[in-house]
Amino acid sequence: MANVQLEFQASAGEADPQSRPLLVLGQLHNLHRLPWAQLRGKLQPRVTEEVWQAALGTLNPNPTDSCPLYLNYATVAALPSRVSRHNSPSAAQFITRLVRNCLPGGVNRCIVMVCERSEVFASACALARAFPLFTHRSSASRRTEKKTVTVEFFLVGQNNGPIEVATLKCLASATEGVRLAARIVDTPCNEMNTDNFLEEIKKVGKDLGITPTIIRDEELKERGFGGIYGVGKAALHPPALAVLSHTPDGATQTIAWVGKGIVYDTGGLSIKGKTTMPGMKRDCGGAAAILGAFKATVKQGFKDNLHAVFCLAENAVGPRATRPDDIHVLYSGKTVEINNTDAEGRLILADGVAYACKDLGADIILDMATLTGAQGIATGKYHAAVLTNNEEWEKACVRAGRNCGDLVHPLVYCPELHFSEFTSAVADMKNSVADRDNTPSSCAGLFIASHIGFDWPGVWVHIDIAAPVHAGERATGYGVALLLSLFGGASEDPLLNMVSPLGCNGDSPTEDMERDSKRRRLV
Repeated sequence: MANVQLEFQASAGEADPQSRPLLVLGQLHNLHRLPWAQLRGKLQPRVTEEVWQAALGTLNPNPTDSCPLYLNYATVAALPSRVSRHNSPSAAQFITRLVRNCLPGGVNRCIVMVCERSEVFASACALARAFPLFTHRSSASRRTEKKTVTVEFFLVGQNNGPIEVATLKCLASATEGVRLAARIVDTPCNEMNTDNFLEEIKKVGKDLGITPTIIRDEELKERGFGGIYGVGKAALHPPALAVLSHTPDGATQTIAWVGKGIVYDTGGLSIKGKTTMPGMKRDCGGAAAILGAFKATVKQGFKDNLHAVFCLAENAVGPRATRPDDIHVLYSGKTVEINNTDAEGRLILADGVAYACKDLGADIILDMATLTGAQGIATGKYHAAVLTNNEEWEKACVRAGRNCGDLVHPLVYCPELHFSEFTSAVADMKNSVADRDNTPSSCAGLFIASHIGFDWPGVWVHIDIAAPVHAGERATGYGVALLLSLFGGASEDPLLNMVSPLGCNGDSPTEDMERDSKRRRLV
């Protein structure tokens, strides 16, 4: 899968499935609406119309089903016929599974995705998750041929015209971002240390014509970033705060995305066990998602100021490591007594959101992190958890998740009841809760919010992606599609406007040309 090039085309053309294997994928009622004339050139002479109709007749998705059409060269697969209200109408998770299990092998392959126009974005991102880029298998290094998977969408239902070129470009940018994020998360820390993560940031910046701002090592300490410095100071590769900034003319608001980039988490001196430490290379999933999303967002055109803030550190064990009982002064000016060095993500994010507030003047701050193992218990393996000071944005996150396939579900936001969990006798707060049975995922998010203040008038959104950042032993690239959808109302791209729950995606063309700043504001 690592050497697969994913291409989106309005028409994939005709080919014998023996030379170009084919997977036809969609909900069963949509597959029945796919005209044989649309498929004939992709299946003949191996498959007749009678065989195609017979295959459709055998499908009984529960929740999915598939049927081979010709040996292992052509397959039709059916998605769930219906989904629940907390799932995406696109059934995105099932798309990824079916592609992994049913797509025939070969150097040049084709997928025909049958869906409604509103499901195109989520379906494309789900397809991308089936083709991870990172591998160090020795057999892969011996293969030199590049593999291509061509994706063609056949639209059914309302607004079922052909896919526009602009839409294809947006899908290419979004899926590139998803695969970039997944590659970074899959890469182990002996390669993806803080130095190399900074190189990834610089590479994206170079592609976009943006020079990143980077604060590293002792400069972090000198400038008051006690959270990032305290977490990362024991590692061989020093911690860093990096910022990519997009500041277009005519911007009406400032948005900051803050990502947790713990390239490895041993737990520090509160060390993890031998069964819980493997997989901690994924603790940079929030920063990876923000990097992939920032690249795609800016490429597609973004109307407002957008800052991507990366809080990078390795939570290592060594003579310089932070000890329980140490007290750090964070960038907000508040003091934190450390009672658990394995609650490190909130420390670096507290510095990140304080920087976004004080130095960047953000109106909207969203932080994304693999923050708590409790998130997987609170909202499950497939739904990230959202905690926010704004009810409209809570609803928007849930809607955006359903639109894009990166599912989200709310946590309890109630600082007046929960923040007392961090009470300290000698500092402004501790960094870990007194009672781990009292909604720990909500409390972890509230710790971050406290460093911009619970009375801050802007919008603060916290997304905990600890569980959905991976499926089994592979990264999912979770978060890229969610950010593109959630902030799509400020994009110049029509597809992102359509999948966004916020902004001006309902405006008429004449109104849109006026660019009324009040209607354009996401707040």
